[in-house]
Amino acid sequence: MCPALQACKRTVPLVDLQACKHTNLKMEYYNKPIGDVLKELKTEEKGLSTEEAKERLLKYGHNEIREEKPISVFMIFIHQFKSFIIAILVIALVISLVISHYLDAIVIGVILVLNAVLGFVQEYKAEKSIEALKKMVSLKAVVVRDSIEHEIDARELVPGDIIILETGEKIPADARLLDIVNLQTQEAVLTGESVPIEKQVKVLQTKAGVADRVNMVFSGTIITRGRGKAVVTETGMNTQIGKIAGMIQEEPEPPTLLQKKLKKLGELLGLAAIIFCSVVFGIGILAGIEKLTMFLTALSLAVAAIPEGLPAVVTIGLALGVQRMIKRNALIRRLPSVETLGSTTVICTDKTGTLTHNEMTVRKIFANNKIFTVTGRGYSTIGNFYYKTEKIDPKQVKLLLLIGALCNDAKLVDEELIGDPTEGALIVSAAKAGMVKKELELKYPRLEEIEFTSERKRMSTMHKINGRKTVYAKGAPDVLLELCDRVYIDGKVRRLTKKDKQFLLKVNEAMAKQALRVLAFACKESDRLDEKNLVFVGMQGMIDPPREEVKEAIAKCKTAGVKVVMITGDFKITAEAIGKELGLEGRAIDGKELDKIEHLEDQVEDISIYARIDPKHKVKILEALRKKGHVIAMTGDGVNDAPALKKADIGIAMGITGTDVAKEASDMILTDDNFASIVNAVEEGRSIFDNIRKFVKYLLSSNLGELLTLFLAIILRFPLPLIAIQILWINLVTDGLPALALSVDPADPGLMKRPPRNPKEGIITGGRALWMIFAGLIMMVGTLAIFRTYNYDIDLVYAQTMAFTTLVMFQMFNVLNCRSERNSIFKILFTNKYMLGAIGISIALQIAVIHTPLNIFFHTMPIKLIDWGYALLASCSVLVFGEIVKLFKRK
Repeated sequence: MCPALQACKRTVPLVDLQACKHTNLKMEYYNKPIGDVLKELKTEEKGLSTEEAKERLLKYGHNEIREEKPISVFMIFIHQFKSFIIAILVIALVISLVISHYLDAIVIGVILVLNAVLGFVQEYKAEKSIEALKKMVSLKAVVVRDSIEHEIDARELVPGDIIILETGEKIPADARLLDIVNLQTQEAVLTGESVPIEKQVKVLQTKAGVADRVNMVFSGTIITRGRGKAVVTETGMNTQIGKIAGMIQEEPEPPTLLQKKLKKLGELLGLAAIIFCSVVFGIGILAGIEKLTMFLTALSLAVAAIPEGLPAVVTIGLALGVQRMIKRNALIRRLPSVETLGSTTVICTDKTGTLTHNEMTVRKIFANNKIFTVTGRGYSTIGNFYYKTEKIDPKQVKLLLLIGALCNDAKLVDEELIGDPTEGALIVSAAKAGMVKKELELKYPRLEEIEFTSERKRMSTMHKINGRKTVYAKGAPDVLLELCDRVYIDGKVRRLTKKDKQFLLKVNEAMAKQALRVLAFACKESDRLDEKNLVFVGMQGMIDPPREEVKEAIAKCKTAGVKVVMITGDFKITAEAIGKELGLEGRAIDGKELDKIEHLEDQVEDISIYARIDPKHKVKILEALRKKGHVIAMTGDGVNDAPALKKADIGIAMGITGTDVAKEASDMILTDDNFASIVNAVEEGRSIFDNIRKFVKYLLSSNLGELLTLFLAIILRFPLPLIAIQILWINLVTDGLPALALSVDPADPGLMKRPPRNPKEGIITGGRALWMIFAGLIMMVGTLAIFRTYNYDIDLVYAQTMAFTTLVMFQMFNVLNCRSERNSIFKILFTNKYMLGAIGISIALQIAVIHTPLNIFFHTMPIKLIDWGYALLASCSVLVFGEIVKLFKRK
């Protein structure tokens, strides 16, 4: 044996054994005889001794999911400063202090702190609101120790323990079955399969995935029927649920698209500012301007070049978007994830509990040689019976419904199911006809029963019906038909012919092709409980139905250019039927077919349904989609969804039915588990990015106007038209409230009719950059024209005040330009009241620094009313330019 492995076995608990890189040991138990399993685990069916259990607990550790080290409050705060733009602002703050520009330093410092506080508060609140438990809920387990059954805390279980399993319990650890009686488990939380799994004890000779290991039970799954005994094989992090939790903790958190784009934008701005300021400094020196003056001027230009308000406005805009999304039932954990959702091109969604209700429901009934339709959903007892389009009296199928309700071990209490979902669906179909199981059991008590087994594929019970003993049976149609020699039609019994059987089998096949799980029902009067010479009564077909609102949501995704892909652990025929009903287009394949595809990226565009899928497959699918350039959202609620949720560009977990592991792996949580909320979130995400683009466009074009104005003034050897504090004031006033008002601009009406953005597309594209340059040039020309017109040689302060005011007003008109790239401002002017308020406040503040004693600090002086008119006339030219561009775009 490998020495490293021996060392691991001596010193490392079982939970860490798989981490040893040298091990080739396969910890599999489903393909070994029970005797070998017990021998390998060094245990017996009478259980471990108390002392041995204590020793193993020290060796293997508690049966719980290891907690990931939580992020500290301090680190969440520090995280807010990890931005290139923030780093530039910190440098600008330090330089401002060095050169005694204290007002500049204070303003920059306030912006830095405001940005950090806003981001910290939002992320801290989000983490607290979705904080989920990493350890198991305090489960109890019945264990055999010292040959005696004990109830202990599940976290005290160890490998080798013998546990007792009963209906309704949550399984506390992974275990190999030793003995069972009609045992079924619901493993949707782990495998995604909605139909309960019938368990067996026999050895599996071939390699099997988790969903097909029928002689094993798994931690976190539910026993829906029967009872059994099992030996614990894995605990804690070595269970299937633990392995998935470990994968999540190891997977690094990838940066979102917005984080990547803002980082790139910040780097470009920083580089451009350094180059631009260096050029200006060099030109000034060559022109003979004193070095210190040029150095201070270059620094002022650097302050003007960097949009100090950009990080704060982005953070506030995202935070406001998050608040709107909460109202639309979507909780965002991290702010930048909002924009990622808006650029999604593919949504990979689990079926069970996400597209469907995870509640079996009877849809079709065959009786009296007719097929009837049953309405209603889930375990609600409200519904009606129809033949074709005509509503019928359920008395026509009374006997069939009665058999389904009485030959049944499940219970329904206040629409909450206890037991097998398939049997629950039968109780509900009877209740829709007014037949309450509890009342039926009192009226027609069960006398005897023959339990269902996977080998027999049927169940029979004997009841006292109107004073006579009657046998009721249900089971697989092909099996039950072989036991019938008569058929019940319209209240009469006649002989069942070979032709009848062929017809009934075809009906069964037709219902199965609709992805219905079909059960047949039969009866006879008899003093003995046997299953011979039965009377065939009919069939009921059931399915885990799609959510009503999902079809419309998928249609909206299609219109918006977002592909929906179903990934499920359920059978292919079921997945195809659900997909067809919901409007999914494309091929369907199962896990075995997927394993045979070497280059999935060559086929992934044509596939919309993946069935019988393991967690490893989901990651393979995501990687193939990513190779095709897609931005991928993954929705899910089960533990098996978690690795893909973590790896996707944005993971979306269900808030109600979702497991803790899935929620912790996600970027967004749907608080109503409604697939339609995803579409709302996509729309909100698109709107948020549009608004981010609007105020980035506004900030950069406005700051470019300032830069070009100062740059050309130096080239032309004009006096500076703006001094440093005026530049800073423009940035503070115009980059603040008006830019923030853009973040709450209403969405364009056709937002969800546009295709998703190219994920490689930056915040500012070529056409927008060209528009920004022209807007900046218009501001430069207008401002310098006013500055020169007011004869700076005679009264420099008055000329600077006019240039200062003109540039501020230019930016007030420019913000109106940026509200839409196609719609005229005159059509949408009053749709954003916050914008009008922000412009009003900014103009009022500008008036204050000119016409009040504040003008002393800003080196300005009062100007005449007519001069305000000239400033407005010059500055509105940028709005005229914007309207002309929009006119051409519309045409």
